Amino acid sequence: MQAFEKLLENNVAWAKARVKEDPQFFERLAALQSPEFLWIGCSDSRVPANQITDTQPGEIFVHRNIANVVVHTDVNLSSVLDYAVNHLKVKHIIVCGHYGCGGVKAAMTRHDYKPILNKWLRNIKDVYRIYRDELDAIDDMDQRTDRLVELNVHEQVMNLAKMSTIQKAWKHENRPHLHGWAYGLKDGYIKPILDIDPRTPIDPLFEYDDL
Repeated sequence: MQAFEKLLENNVAWAKARVKEDPQFFERLAALQSPEFLWIGCSDSRVPANQITDTQPGEIFVHRNIANVVVHTDVNLSSVLDYAVNHLKVKHIIVCGHYGCGGVKAAMTRHDYKPILNKWLRNIKDVYRIYRDELDAIDDMDQRTDRLVELNVHEQVMNLAKMSTIQKAWKHENRPHLHGWAYGLKDGYIKPILDIDPRTPIDPLFEYDDL
């Protein structure tokens, strides 16, 4: 049996098990999608949103990319954000990084990862530049990496707050709340980094006055 065929076999077993314990499960799921949460996480295979939060299909709307970066020019992320905020009406958006992130580690080096990855990692290098003094003062490289993971989460949440999609929903509907988390691969626990409530003031340069 090929590796991918095992996945299909697992799917059949999973679907049958769900119907056995809840015969209407898929009927309800197919009829409605109304998650309260948008999850912006890392593509790392060890950080699946539903499993680490013990939630069911339909409870979390998910976007993932390398190192959970929020870039205002990323059409993919912007489309997901627009749909989640304006159509699904999510109440919370979570940016979840994880300790030991390979993308963060790569951004801390001077290695040439070729044009596409270099462009993406630049977003994390910019976070390092902002907090260079704090990070360079940490001698232990693992601890320095973990701190950059946290600071990267913080900056990506702030990037969300700067977006007009968020500010418009804040102004007119007093939602969503923004959250930054860091997940521990070694212990399975999530560490809250910051929370931003709707209408929280940010740098006026990034606040829209005509939404």
